[in-house]
Amino acid sequence: MFRISMGVLAGAATTCGSVLYFLDRSVKADITQAMPPSYPWKFDGIFTSLDHAAVRRGWQVYKTICGTCHSLEYVRFMDLVNVSHTRDEVAAIAADYEIVDGPDEEGNYYKRPGKLSDRIPPPFPNEEAAKFANNGSYPPDLTYIVLARKNGRNYIFSLLTGFMDPPAGLTISDTQQFNPYFPGSAIAMTQLLQDGVIDYDDGTPSTKAQMSKDVVEFLSWTCSQEHDTRKLMTIKAIGISIILMISVLHMKKSIWTNVINQRIFNISRDKCE
Repeated sequence: MFRISMGVLAGAATTCGSVLYFLDRSVKADITQAMPPSYPWKFDGIFTSLDHAAVRRGWQVYKTICGTCHSLEYVRFMDLVNVSHTRDEVAAIAADYEIVDGPDEEGNYYKRPGKLSDRIPPPFPNEEAAKFANNGSYPPDLTYIVLARKNGRNYIFSLLTGFMDPPAGLTISDTQQFNPYFPGSAIAMTQLLQDGVIDYDDGTPSTKAQMSKDVVEFLSWTCSQEHDTRKLMTIKAIGISIILMISVLHMKKSIWTNVINQRIFNISRDKCE
């Protein structure tokens, strides 16, 4: 009876698991979203660093285009120093922003030029203002967006370059755009990246694909500012480990050579006696 009961329970569990699996698959099948392809990001290698020229261009794309709607709440101006710009350049960038500060001695808030220690200010004062300016949609903060989305880098690049006309039979509202890489395929963000929309400081042609690639590399830095430092520490740790391993092997060889020679000497002396 015990064996029969266990067999029945195992069969029931298998059946329930199969039903839940296919139900989950059927729900996911209703979600209209194309899977982004995998692109060869050079900085994904074990010993490769970010392209800091691309990070600089990505900041220019963010400041000019993305920053009109999206915030970088967890990035300070000083974080850009020696990453994409020099200290003087970042100080000049910060001074172009107006930061709300206070209260002063009279209890009033005031605006002042930005400083290196300030966070990059958001484009809207609050969430309600952001929604009002974007037809009810709230633009997400981009600081950790690469980590917040599945297959983040490929997803964002595909999203930025994937705007197209909706297929026949699909109707979307006038305030939305068709993008197959966005869940549901209807996105409130308009396609702002167009060829030649900005002029890069270094003269790189500002094609849509180039700007998308640069801003993805920039956002890869914002979500992991220790990226290059972590890989440099890995290289140092591997180098130190190799040196220690060689030293230990040499020490082991020296010690055991003396032990073996001493043993041979004792055996030879015993035979002679």
